[in-house]
Amino acid sequence: MTGVRNGGDLVVETLEALGAKTVFGIPGQHALGLFDAMGRGNLHFVSSRVENNSAFAADGYSRATGEVGVLFLSTGPGALTSLAGLQEAYATGVPMVVVASQIPLEGLGARRKGMLHQLDDQKASAANVTKSQRLIQHASGIPSAIQDAWTEAISSPQGPVWLEIPQNVLLDPIVVPPVEDALAEAADNPPRVELVREAVKWLSAAERPAIIAGGGTRRGRAEKSLLSIAEKLRAPVICTPGGNGAFPWNHELSLQAWIEDRYMTELLEDADVLIVIGSSLGEVTSNYFTFEPRGRIIQIDAEPRVLESNRPGLGIRADAGQALAALDEALVIGEASPDWHGTAPETLVKETLAKVTARLESQDLAKELKFMADIREAVPADMQTFWDMTISAYWAWSCWDARDGQFHSAQGAGGLGFGFPAAIGGAVGLETTGKPGRVLAVSGDGSSMYSISELATAKQHNIPVTWLIVDDGGYGILREYMVGAFGRATATELSRPDFVKLAEAFGVPAVRVAPEDVGDALKAGFAADGPNVVVVETLLKMFGPTHLAT
Repeated sequence: MTGVRNGGDLVVETLEALGAKTVFGIPGQHALGLFDAMGRGNLHFVSSRVENNSAFAADGYSRATGEVGVLFLSTGPGALTSLAGLQEAYATGVPMVVVASQIPLEGLGARRKGMLHQLDDQKASAANVTKSQRLIQHASGIPSAIQDAWTEAISSPQGPVWLEIPQNVLLDPIVVPPVEDALAEAADNPPRVELVREAVKWLSAAERPAIIAGGGTRRGRAEKSLLSIAEKLRAPVICTPGGNGAFPWNHELSLQAWIEDRYMTELLEDADVLIVIGSSLGEVTSNYFTFEPRGRIIQIDAEPRVLESNRPGLGIRADAGQALAALDEALVIGEASPDWHGTAPETLVKETLAKVTARLESQDLAKELKFMADIREAVPADMQTFWDMTISAYWAWSCWDARDGQFHSAQGAGGLGFGFPAAIGGAVGLETTGKPGRVLAVSGDGSSMYSISELATAKQHNIPVTWLIVDDGGYGILREYMVGAFGRATATELSRPDFVKLAEAFGVPAVRVAPEDVGDALKAGFAADGPNVVVVETLLKMFGPTHLAT
């Protein structure tokens, strides 16, 4: 079949016409038509070692660049292995186009023909973790289906879209001409005029307005409008873990990201009008559902299922960027005169942050505070960081100043193994778009084992990722939770490898340093070429929870 165009060519040609540059995934028997076609195209392929990590990598690529992540999957086990990674992208609203192969058409329809990798309904398995699922049964339908999937992926609420193509549709010769152009434009998602008018009415009369900026603020690129609105209202702003970086960390109205502290919860409860942007007021944001607001809530979200899911309010279904732009345009400058019971909002912010600091300093957390500060000082201001579900990341949710970079973590679905493969995808994406590619990944020893095989990927492609592994001998946060709840931990201790020797076995430079030397080690890693690993053996504690005292 050399030189004969097939369905795989239509996939590659359409993706290139839509602007795709890089694809992540792993080859598989039913997907060989895709990979053969890539040899005739211009897409750059990054081969991971586990499909779940391929999904994380495509996710990280999209987060770092703002472009659509593209993932190629083989049938059955390969497709299923990706689902935990796709859950994170779906929960966080990351635009991705997933192309999975399928068994030949004759085996579809739940007929048990005994074909390799056969599932009764493969796309049904993806229904919980993708916006939609399509089966393409004819080659002529490939370009339009991919174009529609791309449009859906970038339309708010953004997210991954699943396509699957049978093996014979990918391999059979076609008469369809080469794809020359493809157009995908995000569907418009503006706020309703009467809702904006009502929100402005509430805000204009508010004495104690406050703002919670969730992940939707960043996805909607609403940072500029958020800053303008906050300054017009003189409203304190706090960021959720997903919203980290949406508001300037050291602004006089910034409550930063200490969303899990009761001092912050109490301030937000006292607001007479609270704007919630791109957040469901879920478990973490509500300080584990202890948040009991006494004022009115304006909730803005592109996903209608989120609106009023935890608290009643004025729900505005809209893209955060469009909604905040409309609110900003309607609000008048200089009319706000907030009064927090005789205290100016800027003073209240300063006093509340000081209370949080004092609480932390009373908890014997000097090592943890210095460790996080040393990492922050070592990381360049514009560097993007990717954090796994580990104690360091839980600290970072609250204390990390993203500065000019971007903060990415797996708080959407909360699965392990996100940090390193997502950082690989992010670094590839940054280099693809002509930017400095060096990024930082942070994992614990437990979560790092989910993605340790991707050291081979990083080495093969010489990807500039510095991977910090904080080794505390087990699932540290679960150990702490169990001791706190039951007085002892069970099944949290782990046998693990010598991470330095293991990295070196992959050909990746690695060092082991004491906690106090983490900053210097990271700086050296950032200055090097290609991937490298920094291992710190230490036991970090979490700051004491405040929701249990209520």
